[in-house]
Amino acid sequence: MPEYNFPKEVRLLKSADFQRVFRRRCSFADGLIVVYFDTSESERPRLGLVVSRKCGNAVLRNRWKRALREAFRQVQHELPRHLDLLVLPKRGAKPEVARLQASFRQLAKRASNKLAFSGN
Repeated sequence: MPEYNFPKEVRLLKSADFQRVFRRRCSFADGLIVVYFDTSESERPRLGLVVSRKCGNAVLRNRWKRALREAFRQVQHELPRHLDLLVLPKRGAKPEVARLQASFRQLAKRASNKLAFSGN
Protein backbone atom coordinates (compact mmCIF):
# COMPACT_ATOMS: atom_id res chain seq x y z
CA MET A 1 0.00 0.00 0.00
CA PRO A 2 1.58 3.30 -1.06
CA GLU A 3 2.05 6.09 1.46
CA TYR A 4 0.18 9.27 0.57
CA ASN A 5 2.01 11.62 2.91
CA PHE A 6 4.40 14.49 2.30
CA PRO A 7 7.12 14.36 5.00
CA LYS A 8 10.29 16.43 5.06
CA GLU A 9 12.26 13.54 3.53
CA VAL A 10 10.53 14.07 0.17
CA ARG A 11 11.11 17.83 0.04
CA LEU A 12 14.10 19.72 -1.26
CA LEU A 13 14.78 22.25 1.49
CA LYS A 14 18.45 23.23 1.27
CA SER A 15 19.76 25.89 -1.06
CA ALA A 16 22.64 23.59 -2.01
CA ASP A 17 20.17 20.98 -3.30
CA PHE A 18 18.37 23.58 -5.41
CA GLN A 19 21.67 24.85 -6.83
CA ARG A 20 22.85 21.29 -7.62
CA VAL A 21 19.68 20.55 -9.60
CA PHE A 22 19.77 23.89 -11.45
CA ARG A 23 23.49 23.45 -12.26
CA ARG A 24 22.69 20.10 -13.90
CA ARG A 25 20.71 22.06 -16.52
CA CYS A 26 18.45 19.14 -17.42
CA SER A 27 14.80 20.01 -17.81
CA PHE A 28 11.58 19.08 -19.52
CA ALA A 29 8.40 21.09 -19.86
CA ASP A 30 4.81 20.85 -20.95
CA GLY A 31 2.08 23.49 -21.15
CA LEU A 32 1.74 23.64 -17.35
CA ILE A 33 5.14 23.28 -15.66
CA VAL A 34 8.90 23.14 -16.20
CA VAL A 35 10.74 20.40 -14.30
CA TYR A 36 14.48 20.49 -13.61
CA PHE A 37 15.85 17.18 -12.40
CA ASP A 38 18.90 15.36 -11.10
CA THR A 39 19.68 12.08 -9.38
CA SER A 40 19.75 11.81 -5.60
CA GLU A 41 20.70 9.33 -2.90
CA SER A 42 17.20 9.39 -1.43
CA GLU A 43 15.05 6.27 -1.71
CA ARG A 44 12.03 8.37 -2.71
CA PRO A 45 11.56 11.12 -5.27
CA ARG A 46 11.96 14.60 -3.78
CA LEU A 47 10.18 17.82 -4.73
CA GLY A 48 11.33 21.44 -4.70
CA LEU A 49 9.10 24.36 -5.66
CA VAL A 50 10.09 27.62 -7.32
CA VAL A 51 7.00 29.81 -7.67
CA SER A 52 8.01 33.35 -8.60
CA ARG A 53 6.01 36.56 -8.68
CA LYS A 54 5.73 36.13 -12.45
CA CYS A 55 3.02 33.54 -11.72
CA GLY A 56 0.75 36.13 -10.15
CA ASN A 57 -0.14 37.63 -6.82
CA ALA A 58 0.34 35.93 -3.44
CA VAL A 59 -3.02 34.20 -3.58
CA LEU A 60 -2.26 32.61 -6.95
CA ARG A 61 1.29 31.66 -5.95
CA ASN A 62 0.00 29.91 -2.83
CA ARG A 63 -2.66 28.16 -4.90
CA TRP A 64 0.11 26.90 -7.21
CA LYS A 65 2.18 25.62 -4.30
CA ARG A 66 -0.79 23.81 -2.73
CA ALA A 67 -1.75 22.22 -6.07
CA LEU A 68 1.83 21.14 -6.82
CA ARG A 69 2.30 19.59 -3.37
CA GLU A 70 -1.03 17.78 -3.58
CA ALA A 71 -0.38 16.44 -7.09
CA PHE A 72 3.09 15.23 -6.05
CA ARG A 73 1.73 13.68 -2.85
CA GLN A 74 -0.78 11.62 -4.79
CA VAL A 75 1.60 10.35 -7.51
CA GLN A 76 4.93 10.11 -5.66
CA HIS A 77 4.66 6.31 -5.39
CA GLU A 78 4.44 6.11 -9.22
CA LEU A 79 7.51 8.28 -9.85
CA PRO A 80 11.03 6.90 -10.30
CA ARG A 81 13.17 6.61 -7.17
CA HIS A 82 16.42 8.55 -6.68
CA LEU A 83 15.07 11.61 -8.50
CA ASP A 84 15.11 15.24 -7.36
CA LEU A 85 12.56 17.44 -9.10
CA LEU A 86 12.41 21.24 -9.13
CA VAL A 87 9.10 22.47 -10.45
CA LEU A 88 8.37 25.92 -11.90
CA PRO A 89 4.87 26.79 -13.08
CA LYS A 90 4.52 28.37 -16.50
CA ARG A 91 3.17 31.88 -16.72
CA GLY A 92 -0.50 32.03 -17.61
CA ALA A 93 -1.24 28.38 -16.76
CA LYS A 94 -3.91 27.45 -14.22
CA PRO A 95 -3.10 25.13 -11.29
CA GLU A 96 -5.29 22.03 -11.68
CA VAL A 97 -4.32 18.99 -9.59
CA ALA A 98 -5.47 16.37 -12.12
CA ARG A 99 -3.46 17.96 -14.95
CA LEU A 100 -0.46 18.40 -12.66
CA GLN A 101 -0.57 14.70 -11.73
CA ALA A 102 -0.41 13.76 -15.42
CA SER A 103 2.44 16.23 -15.94
CA PHE A 104 4.41 14.78 -13.02
CA ARG A 105 4.01 11.24 -14.36
CA GLN A 106 5.01 12.15 -17.90
CA LEU A 107 7.90 14.51 -17.14
CA ALA A 108 9.39 12.34 -14.37
CA LYS A 109 9.37 9.34 -16.69
CA ARG A 110 11.14 11.37 -19.39
CA ALA A 111 13.65 12.62 -16.82
CA SER A 112 14.35 9.11 -15.56
CA ASN A 113 14.87 7.86 -19.12
CA LYS A 114 17.25 10.71 -19.90
CA LEU A 115 19.27 10.10 -16.71
CA ALA A 116 19.44 6.36 -17.45
CA PHE A 117 20.53 7.06 -21.01
CA SER A 118 23.24 9.51 -19.95
CA GLY A 119 24.53 7.07 -17.34
CA ASN A 120 23.99 9.35 -14.31
